[in-house]
Amino acid sequence: MAFHSADHDESGKRLGMWLFLYTEIVLFGGLFVLYAVYLTFYPEDFIDGGRQLNRVLGLVNTIILLISSFGVAASITAVQKGQKTLGLAALTATQICGAIFLVNKYFEWGHKIHNGIYPNSDLLLDGPAGQNIFFGLYYVVTGLHAIHIIVGMSLLAVAMGFWASNRITAKRFGLLENAGLYWHLVDLVWIFIFPLFYLII
Repeated sequence: MAFHSADHDESGKRLGMWLFLYTEIVLFGGLFVLYAVYLTFYPEDFIDGGRQLNRVLGLVNTIILLISSFGVAASITAVQKGQKTLGLAALTATQICGAIFLVNKYFEWGHKIHNGIYPNSDLLLDGPAGQNIFFGLYYVVTGLHAIHIIVGMSLLAVAMGFWASNRITAKRFGLLENAGLYWHLVDLVWIFIFPLFYLII
């Protein structure tokens, strides 16, 4: 009876997480729709704006997040097989990937701001209107995504703590699974951000 109750709790947590992820999809989906609308009005300005982003750094960050997703998936498999050391190592690698992503984003933003490329800067206000909108969306979307990366890293850190103290086991790992789902969503969102902003032609 106790086992069925615990299993029911895990299912409830999983359902709650999927409902939460749905709201996140709506949030980023709305921003992508807004991007598409402005793109129809200022296609040339958006293309010029995209050319000013560092595509190599964007590609590196894409690869980093794909590796981090593999780490999370490996940790889920490890917990089911009772391979605690391997699973925690995979999550540590994921945390390192997340930190590298944020450092890269910090330097990318810093370089742009240093060159006067930020919303309503004198440089953009004196230029085409579409580029000011493009970079406004760029900072909002990538900034929101970076916040989600931080939240995801925090959730994974909590899961690591629970796992290390044996509060996550092979039969009860809902927290880790939900943190992993959140991380995969954050990665998926970046898969859309990268081509929309960095590869626009």
